[in-house]
Order: sequence, then C-alpha cells, then structure tokens
Amino acid sequence: MFRNFTAAALFTFAAALPTQADTLDDVVDRGELRCGVVLDFPPIGYRDANNEPAGFDVDYCKDLAAALEVEATIYPVTWAERLPVIVTGRADVVFGATSDSLARARTVGFTIPYAIYYAQGVVNADSGIESFEDIRGKRVAGAIGTVPEQEWLKIAEEWGEEHLYQGYQSENEVFLAVAQGKADIGITTNTAVKPITDQYDTVLAGPRMPWTTDYTSVVGKREDVTWLNFLNLFVTHQVRSGRYAELWGKYVGGEAPELRIPGVLY
Repeated sequence: MFRNFTAAALFTFAAALPTQADTLDDVVDRGELRCGVVLDFPPIGYRDANNEPAGFDVDYCKDLAAALEVEATIYPVTWAERLPVIVTGRADVVFGATSDSLARARTVGFTIPYAIYYAQGVVNADSGIESFEDIRGKRVAGAIGTVPEQEWLKIAEEWGEEHLYQGYQSENEVFLAVAQGKADIGITTNTAVKPITDQYDTVLAGPRMPWTTDYTSVVGKREDVTWLNFLNLFVTHQVRSGRYAELWGKYVGGEAPELRIPGVLY
C-alpha cells in the first residue's frame, strides 16, 4: 500500500509540473529551423547577386534543416546580436563564426568546433603596413563584439594606442572604412581577405595577427543539453560525410582545416 501511495504521489507531482518541449522538439513540431547568420562575413556568410543569403554558414543551416526535415529560415544578425538572439529565443541556432570563449559559455551553449580561423588584417594600399609592427601608430578598425576586437584592444592598451581604434557594427563598415582611407587597417579573418581585396582596388592583404587560432562553434541555448547534443552529432556527420570539406572547398578554397585540437578530446 505504501508503494502504491508513493507512486500515486509521484505521478500527481509530475503531472503538476509544467511541461516544456526542448528546442529539438520545438523545431520539428514547428516545421521550421530559425538560424541566426552573420551576412557580412564573406565567403562564410554574405548576400549573393540576387540579395539572397549565401555562404558556408548559410549552407550549414540548410543542411541542418534538411537533417531535421524542416524548412530553414535565415535571420541576419550582427556580430553583437549573435548571443542575444539565442537568449531571447528569436533563433534556434546561430551559425556565426562564434568563438567558444568561457565567458560566453556562461550565457549560451556551444558545440564542438565546426570551423576554425585565424585573424588577419586588410590594409589600405597607402597605409605602408606590411608587418605586424608596422601597425604601431596606425588607425585600426574592427567589428564590435568580436574576439579580434577584444584581442586587439589588449595590444592597443599595451601600446597606449586605444584612441586609434575604431569600432564598427559590421565588417562591411570596417572594410569600407579601410577602402576609403578612414582606417589604415581592418582586422578580420583569413577567409575574408581574398573576397575583400578582390572587391576593393584600394585594399590589400595585411599581416596575420599574433593571437591564437580561433575555434568557432554552433550556438544554442545553454540549458538545452538535448539540442546541443544533436548539434554536436550534426557537426560530426558533416565531417564524416565529407560535406564539411566540400563546402570549405566551395567557399574558401583549399584543404579544410583539421577541427580537432591536439592533446584533447576535440
């Protein structure tokens, strides 16, 4: 009798708890995957000649939607909006070259790395910048809320040149500032250098920045372990199927970088 009472009590308690589907169930039930994607980061995310979203991250979103058998909706976001759209529930996932910092992991959840980059500058043709040391005394531009901005400001403080830094809401604004001579160098990633130097006659490839390789992850809600586990499996399937290498070759060119970190599990 005691066992029956306990079971009944537990059933009653469980029934009283609010039920809430996780993101995986929500996406499938909705029939739509809402992806936050940065579209001023060619060739990873950009708008094509028809003003349609395109690039490595856009195709990754579409691949995830196909795996879930739902429709993909692309929500353009700025660098600064990548975390807030997840926290507020406006997007289910973000493909946005988001570095998996421990500080950010207190707010959102990260998958295993799905792409890696290193920071590099693009310079105005008249800037005289060829090496990293040549940046001293020059006007530096970067996108607000990015790791390159955070890393550069540490160097700027060390050099006493914080006043020479210019922060912009998007990388497109950074590139335009460099092209127009309003900034001497803009900090971006290695993947963006070729399309930008091809676009602007006044912009040249600049030096590589001295900080470490940037491991980036797919972003989801921090507390939604089921969704993050699914996203981790999706990333591994992209690699195992050869799709990761295919898309990297299509949009960036060359051999796709190794995603595993030497000495650790991933």
